[in-house]
Amino acid sequence: MADDYLVRIGRLIRDARQHRGWTQTQLAEALGTSQSAVNRIERGNQNISLEMIARIGEALDSEIVSLGYAGPMHLRVVGGRRLSGSIDVKTSKNACVALLCATLLNAGRTTLRRVARIEEVYRILEVLGSIGVRTRWINDGNDLEIVPPAELDLDAMDTEAARRTRSVIMFLGPLLHRMDHFKIPYAGGCDLGTRTVTPHMTALRHFGLEVTATEGTYHAVVDRSVAPKRAIVLTERGDTVTENALLAAARHDGITVIRNASSNYMVQDLCFFLEELGVRVEGVGTTTLTVHGVAHIDRDVDYAPSEDPVEAMSLLAAAVVTESELTIRRVPVEFLEIELAVLEEMGLNHERSTEYAADNGRTRLIDLTVRPSKLQAPLDKIHPMPFPGLNIDNVPFFAAIAASAQGQTLIHDWVYDNRAIYLTDLNRLGAQVKLLDPHRVLIDGPTRWRAAEMMCPPALRPAVVILLAMMAAEGTSVLRNVYVINRGYEDLAERLNSVGAQIEIFRDI
Repeated sequence: MADDYLVRIGRLIRDARQHRGWTQTQLAEALGTSQSAVNRIERGNQNISLEMIARIGEALDSEIVSLGYAGPMHLRVVGGRRLSGSIDVKTSKNACVALLCATLLNAGRTTLRRVARIEEVYRILEVLGSIGVRTRWINDGNDLEIVPPAELDLDAMDTEAARRTRSVIMFLGPLLHRMDHFKIPYAGGCDLGTRTVTPHMTALRHFGLEVTATEGTYHAVVDRSVAPKRAIVLTERGDTVTENALLAAARHDGITVIRNASSNYMVQDLCFFLEELGVRVEGVGTTTLTVHGVAHIDRDVDYAPSEDPVEAMSLLAAAVVTESELTIRRVPVEFLEIELAVLEEMGLNHERSTEYAADNGRTRLIDLTVRPSKLQAPLDKIHPMPFPGLNIDNVPFFAAIAASAQGQTLIHDWVYDNRAIYLTDLNRLGAQVKLLDPHRVLIDGPTRWRAAEMMCPPALRPAVVILLAMMAAEGTSVLRNVYVINRGYEDLAERLNSVGAQIEIFRDI
């Protein structure tokens, strides 16, 4: 039993090291030990103390073992099962975190409906609570009430929670109106390579914000004499960059024009919410936004964010790879039209309901029924583009779909530095994914999926892609340390089980 315990720990350490991209020698150097010692540990041939396990976890930035609280969560997947019935799409993760940051603009009470109960939201709530914002779940935990204090206590910020979410960078836009100098921790989140913050700083400099970075912290100073004198042209048409500029413009007492703005779903939801706060936004859904800001906002508002198109794509991909008939309800179709057009060309058999309005009264929804299909590889490569193009976050799901299709598919994930690399993890489940460079993979299908035990990739969408492939693979697979999935999906395993999957949540060590 003791030997088996050591083997399991060794396997976890090996998988965490490989996902970090380190050799045994690099890990040994970080620990101040030898490569041969690391090799023995990974093979389960050496006794290892809890202190050493903790040191290894810190070096690899991976929760190998937890002390004093429940350990990392794993999933055991019995694959080869067909899905059936219907499943609802939850509200948008990315919209919810942007709206939570936006509540800092408002001196009044904000009520957000059907907020996604996910780790990313919990981290933002922990940060808000630590600086004095009162938040509570109401209506049987479905809705969220947020009441800010008269003065924020940024010195008390929960920096550990802040570092675990990339969304904390969207505090810059609201906070620059509340104080002349402040600091926030570096943003964290997925391991997707270098995510420069320069576009944020360039945009917010128009409002007098200057930021210096030292020892893991952004130090911000605001010059109140500075205000936008001309249109702000974003150097990157990014979602969070656009949101930060919107948040800054909302409390600027004047008119701000933002060009090269993202028009993606979470940006639109933020615009709709700002309108509830009394901020007029022209050009919603286009790349030029004109914001009529107000200097002070004190309103009690009630807003319902729309559904998540990326979750809808996840569920669609689940139906495709398991060759199932599944109805996905409340799909925000205007943010999936390109994806559906590509899938139609590949031969997807599906049916759409009549369109209807989301609870925000603006976003168009449909119910989508997907049926087993004989898919062919697309003629053109799969590559993302800013909305209304194929969504950046939906690209990884096409890897699982392409692996289920007949023929060869090129996927060019040009936005992130190394996300495409994680798609090669599908090879351990039987796929034929060839990495051409850090941004491109070539996939040959169809795939005869096979079960495997592996560590969860540290990037959200590739992690879910691995889970979907495990659902298609005959036999029992294990996906370890799925915190990253819980960052972006609410009760995903339980919800998939409700339509026929067999996924068991467990913890060990």
